[in-house]
Amino acid sequence: MEPINSRNGDADQVLVEGNSHVRKVLLNRPKQLNALSFQMISSLLELFLACEEDCNVKLIVLKGKGRAFSAGGDVAAVVHDIRKGNWKLGATFFQKEFILNYLMATYSKPQVSILNGIVMGGGAGASIHGRFRVATENSVFAMPETALGLFPDVGASYFLSRLPGFFGEYVGLTGSRLDGAEMLACGLATHFVPSVKLSLLEETLCKINSRDPAIVAANIDKFSELPTLKEKSAYHRLDIINKCFSRRTIEEIIIALERESVSTDNWISSIIKSLKTASPTSLKISLRSIREGRLQGVGQCLIREYRMVCNVMRGKLSKDFSEGCRAILLDKDKNPKWEPSKLELVSDDMVDRYFLKVDDEGWEDLKLPTRSNLPVHAISKL
Repeated sequence: MEPINSRNGDADQVLVEGNSHVRKVLLNRPKQLNALSFQMISSLLELFLACEEDCNVKLIVLKGKGRAFSAGGDVAAVVHDIRKGNWKLGATFFQKEFILNYLMATYSKPQVSILNGIVMGGGAGASIHGRFRVATENSVFAMPETALGLFPDVGASYFLSRLPGFFGEYVGLTGSRLDGAEMLACGLATHFVPSVKLSLLEETLCKINSRDPAIVAANIDKFSELPTLKEKSAYHRLDIINKCFSRRTIEEIIIALERESVSTDNWISSIIKSLKTASPTSLKISLRSIREGRLQGVGQCLIREYRMVCNVMRGKLSKDFSEGCRAILLDKDKNPKWEPSKLELVSDDMVDRYFLKVDDEGWEDLKLPTRSNLPVHAISKL
């Protein structure tokens, strides 16, 4: 496989091969679980723009090397910049990442993402917005941002809010992990293909000389299976999830869960524990973000989320993001000291401020590229 941008020393983080009509793209930071660096995001953006202009290219296949598709954006690097007093470097990272998410969501050619492993956070943004998402028995999906003092971003308020019932609130607030069967059941994946069939699937995809989604889908269908949900899958509890996560506030959601809880039900206890250990501020802004996302297009969601993430990184409202990354990713003591420390101390007015334009000289709203009559196709099967 050839690296993109061979002039850059980090170019082998994204490799490309294929033929004149199919581009196979490999995320190549296996030791970092393919966490998306600024260089990777820049390379992917450049590649997707070039492939859209090239009339010979009909299809893009995206996958990760090793045991992850992508475990997320490289937030440790962003926090490093924040700690040095330069949150605007982080803003540039998210700006480019969100533009890539938007490009994928409005792409004129089919993108097939092969999610044979971990797909979390920014990795979800680089795949779920594409037309085809292939899960396997190795897939592990999660949006764990509330435990880091962040919120589900990369357009997650768009795709989580479109999951059945209030399953998106459950996934986004608790950071719960889903396997491949659950991803297919809720619509995060469009297909489920056993990993032993992936090489044959890739061979078949590389023979396609068409940008017709129906033709691509028919070829993936040849290898697809309908997996059985595990007996203890959260998706079997959709009635309880809907009953509890439909509540107006985080406090009411927790009360509803506690009412449902019985001494033998470890599942509900683990959800309550996840909510009570997450950043109170993150929980409140995440819930509002997903609720607003239901009524917004993907572009609107990304513009709003960019405001939110810049307010988070700037650290004037709360330093929970830096603290969460310290506790989970850097020091790894898993004991973050949130401030405010309790849900009742996070007022509606405090939440409101995350959704306002950033009051900082030179800051601008996210400017998305003009897309000409291209349909948003993400979550097309929900």
